[in-house]
Amino acid sequence: MSSDPTSDYIQVLDIVKAGDWDKAHDIVQSRSGTKACLIHAYLHRAEGDMSNARYWYRKAGEAMPNNTLEEELDRLYQRM
Repeated sequence: MSSDPTSDYIQVLDIVKAGDWDKAHDIVQSRSGTKACLIHAYLHRAEGDMSNARYWYRKAGEAMPNNTLEEELDRLYQRM
């Protein structure tokens, strides 16, 4: 990963979009901050672990959104 956190998070979202949950999770779990927490939350939501997803959204200072996974992924791209 680069020294540019925004670029790193876009790369993680690209990995998510490509379907490599494990790789995306491995990367994001070693990061901190709001953006990392939001991606981490999304990953657990995508795997169906809603309690863990809610935890990570709370850690990011947000409630879990009531949108589709596709809409949330788009939202994350816009926020990075």
